[in-house]
Amino acid sequence: MTKLKPLSQQVVVVTGASSGIGLATARKAAKAGAKVLLVARGEPALKAAVEDIIASGGRAAYAVADVGELSELEQAAHLALERFGGIDTWVSNAGVAIYADVLTTPRDEHERLFRTNYWGAVNSAQVAIPHLRARRGAFIMVGSVASDMGSPVMGTYAASKHAVKGYVDSLRIELNRDKVPVIVTLVKPSGIGTPLNAHVANHKHGEAKVPPPVYAPELVADAILHAARHPMREVTVGGAGLAQVLFATHFPGLFAHLAGAITPLLNDPKTPATPGDNLFSAMSGGEVHGAEGPGLRFSLYTAAGCIPSRPRRPWPQAPL
Repeated sequence: MTKLKPLSQQVVVVTGASSGIGLATARKAAKAGAKVLLVARGEPALKAAVEDIIASGGRAAYAVADVGELSELEQAAHLALERFGGIDTWVSNAGVAIYADVLTTPRDEHERLFRTNYWGAVNSAQVAIPHLRARRGAFIMVGSVASDMGSPVMGTYAASKHAVKGYVDSLRIELNRDKVPVIVTLVKPSGIGTPLNAHVANHKHGEAKVPPPVYAPELVADAILHAARHPMREVTVGGAGLAQVLFATHFPGLFAHLAGAITPLLNDPKTPATPGDNLFSAMSGGEVHGAEGPGLRFSLYTAAGCIPSRPRRPWPQAPL
C-alpha cells in the first residue's frame, strides 16, 4: 500500500489559499512542519499569509494563479519545484458560489463558476498527478456534500460539485487501472463558517448566509491534512451534512418537496448584502472565518471517519 510521508517531510500545494478552508489548511500544514505553497488570485492576501507563516517559524511561498487557467497552475507547480524540490500533496480547494435560482442565473456567471469549480479541479489534476506520481503522493479534492444532493438558491454550485465528484471518481478508477501510486481523496464539507457568504455573486435580497448547521473551517483543514498522511477515498466533514445526503438519497421525492423550505435560511433580508463578489476576480481575502463566526468546532462523525483502518488489500503501485 502506498505510504504517505509525515507532514514534516512534505511539500504541500493548496489552491484557494487566501481565505477560508484553504488558508486554514495552509497554516496548519506549515505548523506541522510542511513546506507550503499557497495559490490564489489575490496577491495581497497571499503575501500576508506567507509572511505570517514565516514569522511563526514555518516555511511557505505563494503563487498568484487562477485555477481556471491551466498555464497559471503549471507555473505555480514549477515554483513549488524550484523553491521546495517537489510536490507531495496537492489540495484542490479553490471555489466560488452564486446565490440565485438556476433558471435566472446569468449565463456568464454560470460558466465562470464552472471555470473555477470544475475546470479548476481538472486543471489541478492534470498539473499535479505527474509530480505526485514521482513522489507517491496524495491528490486531495475539496468537494461538498452538495455533490450528492440538489439545493435551492445554490443550484449552480451543487451542479459543479456533482461534476467534480464524477471527475474524481473516474480519475481514481483510471489511476488504479494504470497502477499509478497516487492517493485520490474527496473531502466533502457540510456548511462551513468561511467568508463564502460575503464573497458570493448574490442575486437574492439581503446578505447571503451559509447553509446551516455551520462547522468550523479548521475541521475541514484537519480532515484534509489527515488525508495527506493516511490514504483515504472519501470523508464527509460534519455529520449533519451526511444526514441531509442520506435523506436526499433514500427519500428523493420527499426531499424535492421539502428542501425548498430552507430557502429563507440562505439569506438575511435585514442585513444589506456585501457589495462585490469573487466570481470573476479576487476579493480582499485574508480571513478564515465569516462574519457570523467559525461555527461548530467538533464533529463526532468526521472524527470517527478519520481513524485509520487496516487496508483489506494492497494499494496498486507502479514502478518509478
